[in-house]
Amino acid sequence: LGTETFVGSSGRVFPDVMKASPLLRAWLKRLEAQGATLRTRHRWIGFADGGYVFETPEGRSIVHCDAALLALGGASWPRLGSDASWLPWLSEKGVEIDAFQPANCGFVVGWSESFRERFAGEPVKSVTATSGAGTFPGEFVISANGIEGSLVYAHGASLRDQLLNRGSAALTLDLAPGRTIERLTRDLTRQDAKSSFSNRLRKGASLDGVKAALLREFAPERDRADPGRLAGMIKALPVPVLETRPIGEAISSAGGIRWSGIDDDFMLKALPGTFVAGEMLDWEAPTGGYLLTACLATGRAAARGIEAWLRG
Repeated sequence: LGTETFVGSSGRVFPDVMKASPLLRAWLKRLEAQGATLRTRHRWIGFADGGYVFETPEGRSIVHCDAALLALGGASWPRLGSDASWLPWLSEKGVEIDAFQPANCGFVVGWSESFRERFAGEPVKSVTATSGAGTFPGEFVISANGIEGSLVYAHGASLRDQLLNRGSAALTLDLAPGRTIERLTRDLTRQDAKSSFSNRLRKGASLDGVKAALLREFAPERDRADPGRLAGMIKALPVPVLETRPIGEAISSAGGIRWSGIDDDFMLKALPGTFVAGEMLDWEAPTGGYLLTACLATGRAAARGIEAWLRG
């Protein structure tokens, strides 16, 4: 599309200008050159008389077509139209759909008022986090309501499913990934027992600020006084999460049309000639970038399916 790109340190590809709008304009220009007609201000509102009903500036219209591709998104961007309003119309046609849930989302944590007032908006850097999804390095942000950010999103599906299945979940933090528990225990033991908790953490573990505050928030009092136990909490501090943030705040959503409800060409088994792609399907991606990639890939696969359907 004529857009120069570079590969970032993460291996992901970005446009040189770091803007999406030039890419979008080039894409629209190509589509128009290929004969695509873009009808803006048209909203699909269901089925009628064997066709698709649209609200348009000129009133309602029914479109009959040989094949249709629905790419209407999940439920995580209601303000921009991705509100899953299509769900009942497809359900009525026998399409099996799993309930939508937030993905790549923040989680609620029961902060104390003093912690919330002091550290909301503060980043927690250079840590590793563990959940049922595994152990990953990275960083996240303290919010007024809980935690959010890339490291939290990487564990999001695991934490969400634990809350759903067990009623509880915790993200376990290693606040000093560069130090072993043995070294931490040794260095903390050397500190004066009469020193304040803050001083012992700063001198014995190089921890202060939000990391020290997290230990105050969740480490039991008895563990703070014992060097071995404190070292153990520094290396594995459980941060209990209470619930996901609302789906309207999420980057993406899990749930949607079940894979068993489509064929290999992304056509709905219950509605021959109707194809689906993107977040309408029941899958989730670890970040927004992978989300876009998979949406484009399923759209391409569905378009090939339409070609095969029309030839057949």
